Amino acid sequence: MSWMNDTTRPVPSFSGPGTRTYPQATFDAGLRAHMIGVYNTLMLGLALSGVVAYLVANTALGTLFYAAPRQLTFLGGAALLAPLALILFVSFSAHRLSVSAIQGVYWGITALQGVCVAALLQAYTGESIARVFFITAAAFGSLSLWGYTTKRSLSGWGSFLLVGLVGLVLAGLVNLFLQSSALQLTITLIGLLVFAALIAWDTQRLKDEYVAGVIQGDALLKSQVFGALGLYLNVINLFQLLLSLLGTQDE
Repeated sequence: MSWMNDTTRPVPSFSGPGTRTYPQATFDAGLRAHMIGVYNTLMLGLALSGVVAYLVANTALGTLFYAAPRQLTFLGGAALLAPLALILFVSFSAHRLSVSAIQGVYWGITALQGVCVAALLQAYTGESIARVFFITAAAFGSLSLWGYTTKRSLSGWGSFLLVGLVGLVLAGLVNLFLQSSALQLTITLIGLLVFAALIAWDTQRLKDEYVAGVIQGDALLKSQVFGALGLYLNVINLFQLLLSLLGTQDE
C-alpha cells in the first residue's frame, strides 16, 4: 500500500463519509497504544482468573463451589454457567452499556472462569500445569504476532471458524453420552486448531478495526475490552485443551 511510505495517511471517518488525514507517526503510536491496551487487559484478566483459581483450589473458599474434587455445589454450577450468560448479555447490550459496565462484566467473567480453572488445579499436577501454561503463552505470543504482522488477509477464516466452534460444541454434547475416547481426542485436536486460528484471526481483526478508522474515547475503550475478552476466551480454551492432551493427572 502506498501510504506505508508516506508521512501522512487518509483514515475513514466514523462520524460520516469522507476521510481525515493523520500523520503516520501519530497513527502508528495510536495503533500501538490500542493493542497494548488490549494485551494489558487480557493479562490482568488471566491474572485474576489465576488468583481466583488458586484461592478456590487451596483455601476454604473452595467449599462454596465444590462439595468434593470435581463435584460442584449449586453455587459452583451457577459459577460455571454464569460466564456464558454474561457474554451473551454484553454482546447484545454493548451499544447501550457504559465503558465501566462493560469492564465490570469482563472482570466478572474472568473471576468466574477462575472457579472453573480451580478444578484443573486439583485434577492435574502443578508441574504439568506450569509446563502447559508456558506452552500456551508461547503459542499465543507466536500466533498473535503472526496475526498482527502478516500481510495475508484472514477475514475469510471467520465463517469457517464459526462452523468449527459450533461443531465442537455439538460434538462435545454428543460425547457426554457416548464417552468415546477417540471422539474426545478428535475434539481436542480440532479444538486446538480452531482456537489457534482464532487467536491470529482476532488479533488481525482488532488491528483492522483500528486501521479502518481512528476511534477515540468510549468506542476505543470498549473495543479494547471486547478485544481482550475474545483473546481471553481463546487462550483459556487453548490452555484447557493442551492440558487435557499434555497434562499429567494428579493421583
